[in-house]
Amino acid sequence: MSLGSSLFQARKKSGLSQENVAGKLGISRQTISKWETDETVPDIRQSKKMAVLYNISLDELIDFDFEFKEIQEVIEKISEEATEAIDWTSAWGEKYPILVNYQKDVDISNYAYRINGMLDELKLEYQFDEQDAMLVLKDILFNVWKKRKTTGS
Repeated sequence: MSLGSSLFQARKKSGLSQENVAGKLGISRQTISKWETDETVPDIRQSKKMAVLYNISLDELIDFDFEFKEIQEVIEKISEEATEAIDWTSAWGEKYPILVNYQKDVDISNYAYRINGMLDELKLEYQFDEQDAMLVLKDILFNVWKKRKTTGS
């Protein structure tokens, strides 16, 4: 959901028109329209006033996938060479310390052997190259994990 859509939904839920909101904020109806159509964005003061007006938190008001959009932009801009040079384990290890600590406790060679087999199966059965096989396997693993998380098994 975009920021504009979040603003629109919050206003509608409050039962207010663009004119009502504009009057209470001391701005034009057109400004509200531009915010709700993502043509422009409100400043933080106006956002806080809208949150109070709509009787919701600022977080709820601006709840949209801004981080996702930023991540998408970074992914598009980063070169293959830069991707190869990044130590992803260390980078993610800041947020998830297990990534920098598991090596001393986990039998990596056992898992690596089985994962290599799965990668080879994907390459052989679907004619994937090395990278595509890894991405598919990673995606399958993530989706299995996500399902287990929601079902509790």
